[in-house]
Amino acid sequence: MTTATVTSKGQITIPAQVREALHVGAGDRVEFVEVEPGRYEFIAATRSVTDLKGMFGKPGKVVSIEEMNATISARGASAR
Repeated sequence: MTTATVTSKGQITIPAQVREALHVGAGDRVEFVEVEPGRYEFIAATRSVTDLKGMFGKPGKVVSIEEMNATISARGASAR
C-alpha cells in the first residue's frame, strides 16, 4: 500500500507510482469523491468536457427550452 503524509498546511505529495498510474502531473486537477462516510476515491480530473460526450447515450425524448421552462414553472408553483 502506498501512503503519504499530510503537512501542517494540509498538503500531501502524491507518490510517483500513483501519479504515473493516474497520468497526472504538475498543474493537473484531481477530485476527491466520497463513496461512503469516511471513504473517498481520488480521481484524476484531466479529461476534457468534450470527452464526456455520449457518456449517457441518446435521450429518450427531445425537450425544447420552452417545455423545460414550463415544467420548471409548474413544479415551482406546486412547491409553494
